[in-house]
Amino acid sequence: MNPTDSSSARLLPRLLVLTDRTMLPAGRDLISALRAAVDGGARAVVLRERDLPTPCRARLADQVQALLSPVGGILFLASAAPPGVTSSLAGLHLRSTDPVPATRPALLGLSTHSAEQVLHAAAAGCDYVTLSPVAPTHSKPGYGPSLGAGGFGSVLAQAGRVRGPLPAVFALGGVDEHNAAEFLDAGAHGVAVMGSVMRSPDPGQTVAALLASVRAADAHLRHKPILHHNTRRTS
Repeated sequence: MNPTDSSSARLLPRLLVLTDRTMLPAGRDLISALRAAVDGGARAVVLRERDLPTPCRARLADQVQALLSPVGGILFLASAAPPGVTSSLAGLHLRSTDPVPATRPALLGLSTHSAEQVLHAAAAGCDYVTLSPVAPTHSKPGYGPSLGAGGFGSVLAQAGRVRGPLPAVFALGGVDEHNAAEFLDAGAHGVAVMGSVMRSPDPGQTVAALLASVRAADAHLRHKPILHHNTRRTS
């Protein structure tokens, strides 16, 4: 059994798109990039942009929600939500140092970088975590060393021996369509991406390629023998 195979995990999409408008190519705005990503199949967006004034960030959240609502997508706001916005959001994504809010959102996620932090998230009742960095990344080159697929699987195994089931775990940091399958095979519920979509000249095509890799990895795992020590996703 996968230690992240929980009921909340099965409700979550397999791809999270994190935003950073500073990475966008010249001439592209964040909403147009996200519209293309949604057209490509993205169904969950973590809206960061923490530097914006509260009114601007609240308006941006409304715009992103308008893109996601027609397709049944989920908006997560990174860190503290602007006043009046939390109730309309499906989810909240916290940094590893952020306190869990007294009023719990419908879905709660946490950034993690170790087995201890994954266990902390589980104890706090989080629905999912991002675990990073899993591969070398242009977005945050100072973070690391990267876990790689082997290190990623080891973190999940270590946390799973202490507590199970764990929140859904998304591999983050340097993930693209070429290596996404490695992390799914190592036990990830899904993958989380920022730079590869934000910097892409065609965010829709990038998202579609990532989702195709997820589907191919699922097909491979369904036909792979399950060992007793296996912690891979099996559904």
